[in-house]
Amino acid sequence: MAKILVADDSQFMRTTLTNVIRKLNHEVAAEAKTGKEAVQLYRKHRPDLVFMDITMPDMNGIEAVKLIKKDDPDASIIICSAMGQQKIVVEAIEAGAKDFIVKPFEEVRIVETIERHTMEYRNAER
Repeated sequence: MAKILVADDSQFMRTTLTNVIRKLNHEVAAEAKTGKEAVQLYRKHRPDLVFMDITMPDMNGIEAVKLIKKDDPDASIIICSAMGQQKIVVEAIEAGAKDFIVKPFEEVRIVETIERHTMEYRNAER
């Protein structure tokens, strides 16, 4: 079971992600509404995987990715972006994000992303 942090300023998006995570029997380590909160909660919980929105109050997702990766270069962060944000997604990947999913997303895409990245986590532990 992986511990997953969900960071998104939209309650609907956080709920959507947490429902899928729990359905897959993974743990939601915490939920963040802002970029700063995401960094603080990452430091506190050290989750195995992070779903990070790009556009959030007080600190955007890219800045949060940079701070988390500075603290933990092995952090697995998945960027969640809206259509039309391809340039920002590239910037997030360059900052250290491992993957991205485009909003609005289908549950199957979330499941595939979680499974792929938690498999990497389990293989790294061996």
